[in-house]
Amino acid sequence: MSDVLSTAPLAASARAERWHEAVSRTFIPLDVTFLEREPSPGSIVGRRVGVLQVAHVEAGPQLVTRSRRLIARDGQEFLTLSLQLRGSSLKEQDGRETVIRPGEFSLSDSSRRFRKRLDEKFRFTSFHFPRQALRVPDEDLRAVTATAFRPDEASAALVSTYFTRVARAADSFDDTAGRQVAATALDLLALLIDERRGRLAPPSSETAAATLVRVKDHIVRNLSDPELSPSGIAAAHFMSVRSLHQLFRSEGVTVGCWIRLQRLERCRRDLLRAEAQSGGVAAVARRWGFVSPSHFSRCFRAAYGMTPREWQLDGASDGVSIAVTV
Repeated sequence: MSDVLSTAPLAASARAERWHEAVSRTFIPLDVTFLEREPSPGSIVGRRVGVLQVAHVEAGPQLVTRSRRLIARDGQEFLTLSLQLRGSSLKEQDGRETVIRPGEFSLSDSSRRFRKRLDEKFRFTSFHFPRQALRVPDEDLRAVTATAFRPDEASAALVSTYFTRVARAADSFDDTAGRQVAATALDLLALLIDERRGRLAPPSSETAAATLVRVKDHIVRNLSDPELSPSGIAAAHFMSVRSLHQLFRSEGVTVGCWIRLQRLERCRRDLLRAEAQSGGVAAVARRWGFVSPSHFSRCFRAAYGMTPREWQLDGASDGVSIAVTV
């Protein structure tokens, strides 16, 4: 369910107060100063994915400030990752001042003063979450606030792509999937911060390749387990979740995405088997670890451009089936 707010129906004189209330309610208490005589219409579309409060924000020029007064008043400790989509923003925190351009993302910390100036109409997607949910040292976090993570950096591009997909699919996640998706997103972000701070000592290519083969074999042998997760896989191989994600970075996908693709491929194959023609799509989905039939159907359509049932019917009309031998 999405929460939608728009100041477009309001008179220009009433927009400033309504917008200030909406921004502070969606994120944290903030001071907002409009940089145009009559505030342009603004909109916020918010969704919840696990610990992430996802918001699509669009409005006119403004200055947003988190002051010592507001920090002392509420004492909240939240982080916000913002993906800039239109217009540029000037962010200031921890002694840095950085321009964030479209395609880049940045972090801010509510426990310390910051300013964000947007001199033109803008659009961004933000991810707001409790500070304790991101397991990185304070000194590392302070070193990356108000800095630009750019799409030409491989690891930053992976993080940006994953967060973007989370935002697009936010309405399709149930509570369980939402928690897992959010945890993976923050693990990837923590891995990126570790990399930027030089804390990752990459293994040799031979060692990494051999480990990746073992991990993939473990995943394939456990695809039917709906509880298969990055944390469980990492524990089984005596590594951290961050190290696991680092292994898959060379594949250009996240661990969760690779698991889903493997499950979908096996479902696609099994749907053409003779017994699946009468046994039902849901049974095939459950066999390969999909708990929710509707979630499986959405994933299948996104991957192959048709529903599982349409895939079955196409196979049947072409006379294609896979016989099962004992």
